[in-house]
Amino acid sequence: MLLAIDIGNTNSCFALCEGLRVIQQWRIATDTHRTKDEYSVWLLTLLSHYGLKHSAITAAIISSVVPDVNFAIKRFVRDALNIEPEMITSGQVDCGMKLLIDQPGELGADRLINAYAAWKLYQKASVVVDFGTATTFDVISREGDYLGGAIAPGINLSLEALKRAASKLHGVAIVQPERAIGKGTTQAMQSGIYYGYAGMIEGVISAIEAELGYAPYVVATGGLAPLYGGATKAIHVVNEDLTITGLCMLHETICQKASA
Repeated sequence: MLLAIDIGNTNSCFALCEGLRVIQQWRIATDTHRTKDEYSVWLLTLLSHYGLKHSAITAAIISSVVPDVNFAIKRFVRDALNIEPEMITSGQVDCGMKLLIDQPGELGADRLINAYAAWKLYQKASVVVDFGTATTFDVISREGDYLGGAIAPGINLSLEALKRAASKLHGVAIVQPERAIGKGTTQAMQSGIYYGYAGMIEGVISAIEAELGYAPYVVATGGLAPLYGGATKAIHVVNEDLTITGLCMLHETICQKASA
């Protein structure tokens, strides 16, 4: 089995995969102070709980946008699993896509992986909308080239900023409200967040489409993707496992190149 690890700014996902199939996955808060021993205890306990043996893990691949976590993660994989992990870093991994941007090394590894997975899975001009700490838009051309994208504050980040800046506002659950016109503070905030971000998504996609000159296939991923997949017709498909699937694909590509 392959252990695919996606280290995000807020949460990290650890997934066990066979081919492109996700067997099991777990999430943990990203913490720059967590040690390799803490990762070991956490994951080995989970494996035991689900009746899985760590000896069945034969390879590992890591994507990270938090450099301060990388050392502990790599040490954990080496020491606890006796595996040398593959580290995906933008600008240093040849995934077969042309990166038509000014500074390829600045592209987040998760965004590169999402674009690569979308192209491999759907084989068409696409935009990947990732609902993470930031809401990102990544554009893939008809030829499979990475063209660039857009970055907006994430939904939870915006909600947290609103709560901190306005003393009378409070945290609310992010849900589809019953009506756009809220009859109280909670309902009003839920409406603003839900419909506001739906409108933002439509606006950015519309601007990208106008610039491309054709309509791209829009793929939503990330924790809130299912909620917004039904909020706007701009999104064509929801794929919550897009990043993990992309890591599995990249692992296969790297293995094929190594054996060639």
